[in-house]
Amino acid sequence: MIDMRIRKNPLGTAILLTSIIAWFVACTKSNDGAGPTPMQLRVPANFPPLVYDTALNPLTQEGFELGRKLFYDPILSRNNTISCGSCHIQGSGFTHHGHDVSHGIDDQLGTRNSLPVVNLAWYRQFFWDGGVFHLDLLPLAPIENPVEMDESPAAVVEKIRNSSQYTTLFRRAFGDPEITSTRMLKALSQFMVHCMSANSRYDSFVRNEGVKLTQDEQEGLLIFQQKCASCHTTDLFTDQQFHNIGLLPSLIDDKGRALITLNDEDNYKFKTPSLRNVVQTAPYMHDGRFRTLMAVLDHYSDGVQDMPTLDRRLRNGNRTGIPLTAPEKNKIIAFLRTLTDDSFLRDPKLAEQ
Repeated sequence: MIDMRIRKNPLGTAILLTSIIAWFVACTKSNDGAGPTPMQLRVPANFPPLVYDTALNPLTQEGFELGRKLFYDPILSRNNTISCGSCHIQGSGFTHHGHDVSHGIDDQLGTRNSLPVVNLAWYRQFFWDGGVFHLDLLPLAPIENPVEMDESPAAVVEKIRNSSQYTTLFRRAFGDPEITSTRMLKALSQFMVHCMSANSRYDSFVRNEGVKLTQDEQEGLLIFQQKCASCHTTDLFTDQQFHNIGLLPSLIDDKGRALITLNDEDNYKFKTPSLRNVVQTAPYMHDGRFRTLMAVLDHYSDGVQDMPTLDRRLRNGNRTGIPLTAPEKNKIIAFLRTLTDDSFLRDPKLAEQ
């Protein structure tokens, strides 16, 4: 019958063939679902407004899953041995717990302690020196760093294109199998956007969800608000600014923010880290020099060195630092423990699959 229609009515045949092709495409798409599934990002009531523009990178289940796969895949490194997850371990608040500085490709040492991958959708600048200004660009720094992943984005994309598994994942996430560095970075952002920690005991307390803090924890919160919260602001617990806190320079002589701005006024200034899950993220400071929270507080009370770019808040007349008694330090630490978010540290959605 088709042959007869071809001879007698070419236009009708064309319509018929078009219908068959459309039916085939529709069936093919139906096998993979009706397209990417939107994911909602619920901004916690006690958080400031979101910074990352999800309208430019709509969050979907498939995009998140692709980003998670990429985050834990060592294919991003030159010799396929180092992944993002190598230095950002979930159970340690997505930091490299126990290491002063990160260990990268060929077991080379970096120069800085790994900052946590947490609540990055609220950040405007990234890394200790603020050298990256957009979340979508963040992975390029470790990928290209010779002591971290030591790879080029173009080489990563080529390796991914040779993977049938990734071809499927990119098609599910973006509607077609095209693999580009832009799509790779947006997928990684979708995963990192969902690395959100907002369900600690402290969060439940401030949101009036029926959780109470002990007396020491509440007193620690008050002391923290009086003596620490000028830099560890909002419930992100960072002002996202850069400060010299009076640490003696190490032999590496890392000048921090000044390496980006080339301004001597920024010498030895580093970004204020978030304190969320801080009990799980030792060691502390940009070079991991302090093993315990008590050592950090001891620095602020008795170890701050006078330097030309020292933050003015650490100058108190003829002395430097923040006056803290031993009982006050213990209470601050009691409060900091309330920032541990077990649901975030153990969320199977964020774990390697």
